[in-house]
Amino acid sequence: MSKFIVVAKAEEILPGQCHTVEVEGKQITVFNVDGNYYALDDNCIHRGGPLGQGNLEENTITCPWHAWKFDVKTGTCLTNPMAKVASYQTKLEGTNVLISF
Repeated sequence: MSKFIVVAKAEEILPGQCHTVEVEGKQITVFNVDGNYYALDDNCIHRGGPLGQGNLEENTITCPWHAWKFDVKTGTCLTNPMAKVASYQTKLEGTNVLISF
């Protein structure tokens, strides 16, 4: 059964930015797209690159290692649509950003 965990304050992740956190030993990156929060595994499924260090444009994150692109809303890989990064449900409670883990 999943539970919601506080991972950041909203003011720590401004629109167009991301923030990587460790949750139960796993690196998760939280993205702010126009005031909406999305969370993905931080590791690119291609070669394990750190997605949180990539370039975020609108709702697409580009891995800094080999330029694989992912939709931060769904985790779907735009470079290889057969592939997907794990995504996590998010919610905002007051000023806290939470993810379901």
